[in-house]
Amino acid sequence: MKNIQTSRRDFLKASGLTTFGLALGISGFTKDASLKKITPAVLKLEINPFIIIDTAGNITLVNPRPDMGQGSTQAVPSLLAEELEVSLEKVLIIQSDGKEKYGSQVSGGSSSVRELWLPIRKAGAAAREMLTTTAAKRWNVPVTECHAEDGAVFHKASGKSFTYGELADDASKLEIPSDPKLKDPKDFKIIGKYNKRLDVPDRVTGKAVYGIDIDVPGMVYASIVHSPAIHGKIVSIDDSEAKKIKGVLQVIKTERTMPHRTSEAVAVIATNWWAAVKGKKALVVKWDNGNYEKTVDTAGYFAETYEAAKKEGINYEEKGDFTVKYAAAKEKLEAQYETPFLAHAPIEPENAVAHVKEDGSVEIWAPVQGPDWTIRDVCAYMKIKPEQVKVNVTLLGGAFGRKAYHDFVLEACHISKEIKKPVKVIWTREDDITQGPYRPGMLSHMQGFVEDGKITGYHHHAIGESILGQVFKGLKEDEADSWIGEEISTGNTKYNFAAASKVSWTHVKTDIPIVWWRSVYASNFGWGQECFIDELAHLAKKDPLKARLEILPDERFRKVLETLAEKAGWDEKLAEGTGKGLAVFKSFNSISACCITVSKKGQGVKIDKVVSVIDCGYYVNPDNVKAQTEGNIVMGLTAAIKDGITFTNGACDQSNYHQYNIMRLNEMPAIEIHIVDSGSAPGGVGEPGLPPVAPALGNAVFAATGKRMRKLPFDIANLG
Repeated sequence: MKNIQTSRRDFLKASGLTTFGLALGISGFTKDASLKKITPAVLKLEINPFIIIDTAGNITLVNPRPDMGQGSTQAVPSLLAEELEVSLEKVLIIQSDGKEKYGSQVSGGSSSVRELWLPIRKAGAAAREMLTTTAAKRWNVPVTECHAEDGAVFHKASGKSFTYGELADDASKLEIPSDPKLKDPKDFKIIGKYNKRLDVPDRVTGKAVYGIDIDVPGMVYASIVHSPAIHGKIVSIDDSEAKKIKGVLQVIKTERTMPHRTSEAVAVIATNWWAAVKGKKALVVKWDNGNYEKTVDTAGYFAETYEAAKKEGINYEEKGDFTVKYAAAKEKLEAQYETPFLAHAPIEPENAVAHVKEDGSVEIWAPVQGPDWTIRDVCAYMKIKPEQVKVNVTLLGGAFGRKAYHDFVLEACHISKEIKKPVKVIWTREDDITQGPYRPGMLSHMQGFVEDGKITGYHHHAIGESILGQVFKGLKEDEADSWIGEEISTGNTKYNFAAASKVSWTHVKTDIPIVWWRSVYASNFGWGQECFIDELAHLAKKDPLKARLEILPDERFRKVLETLAEKAGWDEKLAEGTGKGLAVFKSFNSISACCITVSKKGQGVKIDKVVSVIDCGYYVNPDNVKAQTEGNIVMGLTAAIKDGITFTNGACDQSNYHQYNIMRLNEMPAIEIHIVDSGSAPGGVGEPGLPPVAPALGNAVFAATGKRMRKLPFDIANLG
């Protein structure tokens, strides 16, 4: 713990914290940072890694999870502020920089609140105890007679008080409590309450700083030509026309380093972005695609998955002898459910500024999901030590998992090292969509049977490429993918199949790069699971809700489904040509259920209403829970009825939003979101609302039309 006499700007620089995006209040990361509002040359004290208090009373809270739209700039500091007894309007929020002292700093897996619920609250509570203890010592009174409130400590009997700034110096000399007392949830003033997102005005008015806004002195721009077949090799480069364009400085060979391989590319360097893009368009590059025209091919890949469905997979779990009991069953079903490859397509495409300096150190400004992972990957790539890398994390204009894959950052590092200047790399939308990585396309081979009107047997055979295998090289040929297995295991789904159940896996590889996509595998396998459970319910001649409740002993699941039934009017009589479908899925320790109502329209159906219910345990802001669930519904519907990603002859068939469509405002149905307050440990919010959406829609289509959809996406206007 250090006492530093310095200016605010110098302190932040010395701490390795970002300086380009600072402003008072939670509206940090703005272009007009209000540094001048802070009294200079005061004592800054780091009470613990997440809390900095100066002797003028100014409080800085460090947010260790980058904000990609999910609201971490408010949610995580709210945990600190709750226990520290300060309001967010009065503190400065800054982003952590990847240093080890902040712990895990990756925004992903809906992990921010659920993983930081205790550590960040303990940090705030520890600081509060240290400040309160200091005040009690000065007054020579018992600590129990003092309490913290609104950035100050008060003595109940005398009415005396000290501001945190007046106590900070002495408090910083105390040992940090290892097990401070946390507030009882009934006493929460911030957590669980509706609070305005104070960062929204800056985002709406354009003051917010995203990666694409960064401007570094001496910076040049780079636009990159990637192989259409992704992994193709360069045969020749004709840059004669590109170099004629005003502003183009040079053309160099560069590389795109992905976790599983490195591919060749060409960079056009220019004084401005427009010149770099024009130079890229004028460049003529010939590629040798080798055998990738066959291995980077979605039709061939899916053909392999369907062949794999004819064979036994590797068991992840089995209860009872499913194969024997399925063979003997009188009432049984078998079906395959397919989900496509999908691009992330965030509104802000991938971009990064990198400056590789003469001493070998690297400074980066980028919208990344994890500064600690960025440091790790840059160190491995540049063969340098963590202390030689500085990462300045900006706001992210969307990510959905894509910006935790650092190929674009490493491209910037490589180019900067080659040209010996800071360089800003910006991917075009076409780069983003045609190059990946993508959500993997997957196949669910489903088998099940019913006995005496009840679902008693179930087998989910998951087939496809593995993130664990391709990205992390962590999957042996003879083992089941544990990430997938856990997602669809009965331990996660809580379905109790009395006779037998089985989860198995077959690895079908592809050279198409993949990575996690919003809700990861839950979006793939929730489709097969929940549509097939519906099929089995109809085979048992049971209402789909009642059939589920019969095999769901878990009280949290039951409460979510019962709430959904009530809010969606499940038992109401429907008009002719109208149908309702539901689905439930657990992901990231949250349970989400969805009911969708559709009505016949021409050769297809119209989506009339979506009702979603989520039990995410304790949460910070109900408004943010609803906002994230709304986003999940939009993305879930898009994934169900809009374009997937396909490759033909090694090249992606989609290039921009005109071919990779998203839901438009005028297409959206009415939406209702309901939260079940279970008081359970915090679960995720950013992703769990998505997996039930597609199967609820598929089940609704069947209810309205009698047509069973088994392959995503499908044309909702023409069901064939």
